[in-house]
Amino acid sequence: MNLDTKTQLDAALGELKQGAAAWAATSVPERMAVLNEIKDCLMPIAEAWAITAARKKLIPAGSPLVGEEWLSGPYAILSYCNNMLQTLAGVARKAHLHGLPVSALANGQIKVRVVPHTVWDRLLLSGVKAEVWMQPGVTRANLAQHTASGYDTPAEQRCPGVSLVLGAGNIAAIAPLDVFHKLFVEHQVAILKLNPVNDYLHEYLQVALAPLIRRNALRVVRGSADVGQYLCAHPDIQDIHITGAGASHDAIVWGSGEQGRQNKAANTPINTRQITSELGAVCPTIVVPGPWSEADLRFQAENVSTQKLHNSGFNCIACQVLILSRDWEKTPAFLQHLEQTLANSPPRAPYYPGAENRMSEYARHASHAKQIGKGVAAVVLDQVAPGNDGYFKHNEVFSPAMSSVALEEQDPEKFLRAAITYANEQLYGTLGANILIHPKTLAKIGRKRFEQILAELRYGCIAINAWTGLGFLLSQTPWGAFPGHTLADVQSGIGFVHNSFLFDKPQRTVVEAPWRPFPRSIWHGQMSLLPRPPWFVTHKRADKVGRLLTRFQYRPGWLKLPAIFYHALLG
Repeated sequence: MNLDTKTQLDAALGELKQGAAAWAATSVPERMAVLNEIKDCLMPIAEAWAITAARKKLIPAGSPLVGEEWLSGPYAILSYCNNMLQTLAGVARKAHLHGLPVSALANGQIKVRVVPHTVWDRLLLSGVKAEVWMQPGVTRANLAQHTASGYDTPAEQRCPGVSLVLGAGNIAAIAPLDVFHKLFVEHQVAILKLNPVNDYLHEYLQVALAPLIRRNALRVVRGSADVGQYLCAHPDIQDIHITGAGASHDAIVWGSGEQGRQNKAANTPINTRQITSELGAVCPTIVVPGPWSEADLRFQAENVSTQKLHNSGFNCIACQVLILSRDWEKTPAFLQHLEQTLANSPPRAPYYPGAENRMSEYARHASHAKQIGKGVAAVVLDQVAPGNDGYFKHNEVFSPAMSSVALEEQDPEKFLRAAITYANEQLYGTLGANILIHPKTLAKIGRKRFEQILAELRYGCIAINAWTGLGFLLSQTPWGAFPGHTLADVQSGIGFVHNSFLFDKPQRTVVEAPWRPFPRSIWHGQMSLLPRPPWFVTHKRADKVGRLLTRFQYRPGWLKLPAIFYHALLG
């Protein structure tokens, strides 16, 4: 890194230090004004943002897959702005908690339903439910005390500081949402270091986040690893948040190579700042035996294909391990439908650096690898044999590869318990887990008993008949690893972001989607109008729905709904 770059970084940090106290003391009305300004700055560039990101990820022009870039970029940011505006409007009296259903779990913890919350949730996410389960010790009586505590301190008494946010290279919204957490929750100003993989976002973030930049509350910089290293060690940086790989986290905390390993063993970190993180995992999808129809098998195969293929498989919460019942008579049929869906999905390009090497390493360790599709972006499925060396259990592939393991249990409840034990004890990380379970199977187990079982699954986000990517997309829900990791055993990370209701002590998010899409849901007596979800890789009009949903988030209104419903139903 040359002297000019250091000079520019020092200048940026100096400006942030000058603005830190003013931002910490910024009033709630002014923060609300900033969020509205961000919406106004973002919307004019949203289309160029989405199209550029799709092109950089080698998605063909006009492909429905462009919808991924709408939803995981501009849409997600506008959604956060809207939800945070609602929260800030009542945060002084904790009035933003009014109307949120709170109930007790069998283990004594409480859960708070955050979706659906508005009429728009009920219409656009019909049948989708999201709950935040609180940590032990949080009760109905003290929930308000454990919510938005950062706003309990008078603005003029808040402690200012400068945070470093090391952005992710895969999903566009991750870095700005991480920045928002620092600014609007922790009251810190931030310098955002973009990942070189997606630093093309720089020009769009400079425009969209200009209201923060003008107030000396944010700077956005680019550069290679040496820039990140310089900032991590800079005396003006108070704390660090990283989204990325565990190896990157450990290099920051302990150092690199043999010296880093020795520091970690001796518990002598080279960086003693507060460091929070989101670091990915080997994420499972548990397929519970039940009375699945052929239509169920096809639809859930689309669900799992999405969990793997979204963003070409370059997601920290991409499904990497399918946990199946060896004795369920429909396991072969489900795998066949999954293979067909993967084979028929639009071809993807391995845009993320190192993908081919990771795929090769995965194939080398595989027991019974099968390539689905053609070319370097083909999906590799592996039915793990007993005695496998365990590579797939401990290494996040971060590529389009998926393993399947078969457990002997056939009884649904016994299988579910065995699968949870397997995920907890055998798989690395605690970020996200998915469960596919037929409504009749769930009813037979019983909702309360099911919740008791679910409480044993130690993941920060659990998706029932959905993908944990939905938990990321919903800014109302906290996003991060299951609590309890340490710098020495960080796994999927420490801390959480998003969380627009500002819960101080969430333990996990549980999202649940309808088992069947509309109109099949109505035929089975389920009042859900959700068709094939627009985040499914099989949705034929996801690009159009993504654009329309983004425009809706900018200015919600009834007249925008017919076009959204029209394209959603035709997808």
